[in-house]
Amino acid sequence: MTTANTKPAPTVWPTLQAHDAPALINFLVNKLGFIKTAAYTDGDVVAHAQLDWPEGGGIMLGSYRPGQEWSREPGTGGMYVVTEDPDALYERVRAAGAEIFREIADQEYGNREFGVRDPEGNLWSFGYYQGEPRP
Repeated sequence: MTTANTKPAPTVWPTLQAHDAPALINFLVNKLGFIKTAAYTDGDVVAHAQLDWPEGGGIMLGSYRPGQEWSREPGTGGMYVVTEDPDALYERVRAAGAEIFREIADQEYGNREFGVRDPEGNLWSFGYYQGEPRP
């Protein structure tokens, strides 16, 4: 039997590819606060990396390799990340020098969120909205 400490709960894991995957990993860890859980590399080529969000879930990413079955154009992703305290995260991300493309603000649908662009051009939105309850 596995415990909650050894195996994450089932969830959705967005995936990204990057022209400079080591730099993207560095940005996501050092500026946004992801945790680097795994990275399988050969020099500057990242075959696979797992970055966990401290509040749950995470992303997987690797180096861009055109022509492969799972190849996706870098810089075209958009992710929404749930955080309990978007204001504190906003201040930390701003102080870290990340490019904020949408300032923190309350939204009509009840969220408080802000948006960041990563070095590859992907868009990241952070807020406390956890989605609608299931019927």
